[in-house]
Amino acid sequence: MSAESTETAALRERVRALMPRAKEDLTALVAMRSVADPRQFPPEECAKTADFLVRAFTEAGLRDMRRVATPDGTDAVVGHAPGPEGAPTVLLYCHYDVQPPLDDAAWRTPPFELTERDGRWYGRGAADCKGNIAMHLTALRALGGPEGRGFPVNIKFVAEGSEEQGTGGLEQLVPLQPELFSADTLLVCDTGNFALGLPTATTSLRGLTNVVVTVSTLKGEMHSGMFGGPAPDALAALVRILDGLRDEHGNTAIKGLEGEGVWEGVDYPADQFRTDAGVLDGVSLVGTGSVADELWARPAVTVLGIDCPPVVGSSAAVQARVRARVSLRVPPGIDADAALRALTDHLTSTAPWGARVEVEPESAGQPFRARTDGPAYRALGTALREAYGKDMVQSGQGGSIPLCNVLAAHFPDAEIALIGVEEPGCLIHAPNESVDPSEIEHMALAEALFLRSYATAR
Repeated sequence: MSAESTETAALRERVRALMPRAKEDLTALVAMRSVADPRQFPPEECAKTADFLVRAFTEAGLRDMRRVATPDGTDAVVGHAPGPEGAPTVLLYCHYDVQPPLDDAAWRTPPFELTERDGRWYGRGAADCKGNIAMHLTALRALGGPEGRGFPVNIKFVAEGSEEQGTGGLEQLVPLQPELFSADTLLVCDTGNFALGLPTATTSLRGLTNVVVTVSTLKGEMHSGMFGGPAPDALAALVRILDGLRDEHGNTAIKGLEGEGVWEGVDYPADQFRTDAGVLDGVSLVGTGSVADELWARPAVTVLGIDCPPVVGSSAAVQARVRARVSLRVPPGIDADAALRALTDHLTSTAPWGARVEVEPESAGQPFRARTDGPAYRALGTALREAYGKDMVQSGQGGSIPLCNVLAAHFPDAEIALIGVEEPGCLIHAPNESVDPSEIEHMALAEALFLRSYATAR
């Protein structure tokens, strides 16, 4: 056995031995209800999580770990560790805030209690993105080892505190404190493998624009028996407006947005997508392109929520004012600001009966395409192949990470790679989110192998 393979085998064993510690980390992290929205959860929950990261990454060998206030009022957690003289610098990114649990009744296990079931670990944030935090900690501990050896590269660490809310605090921090982020390679660990056990680098992200549309038709609610019929119903007007966002095939149909893009990378078989997305038997997929086209090369509109009376407790009244939250994802090649204007124009111009429509932009982020021809990607491909025994594939992702564009703009010479533990079975953002611990183990090993090999790959 060669010296290199012996070293890799030893690193693999160190990672495997650290997996009980990774479960302990994730158990503590999931228990912290770090939803970065004070209307839903106390801000102290995010503060506890940030303090946990400061302690844990200090113990894992990083220095000067601390909380840094960002312009949106939340805290990032940052730190660093020096490598040998002349070594390249790698930034490790993750976020510690999570999505709200949504419907607690839909969870089969407590959302804020890490629970093992059928070999997976369940809990809100178990994959997105606290599983990636556990991955980082495991990789750093494996590299440092019990003897406290130094790291083979210079390391910078940044954990965001409001990524799921899309308020842009970290994106605004980059130009204010660029020294926290500058690196030769930026590992953005908030994605995952195309399929369980298939090592994947995400090279394309859709951009995002969210709006809240308010429709008003009456001075106040009116009795549906006395006034229903001629009285303009705000909810019915909203339904018509929202229905016009898609054509009869389900394609996004917003005037001014090109919707015929074709994905040229890895295919996404329709049957696999139906399983991954949990599509009910007899229900068709929508859109006229392939699954990969619709996910990664074309705009996609989604109604995220509607404010109107719930069924239980509703009264016999014509609605006067209702709201909806609408999300539009845009692929590389479409400007997110132009998409916002097109969406706004569509919502306001399609209102029936002269209904009054107000559109309030919430957040926006440009699409992203990674440069994949540098030494970091070569080293990453090798590391993932060693960790998984399979060649790395490249895929797109329908989600948005606006930070990537900010980093690319401020550090144009840096390579940006998106990896992580989040595969389709994780059900991120949905009830019953989970992570397969084998992904934490394999990705921690891949990260450790990458950091070791990248030191000499340039």
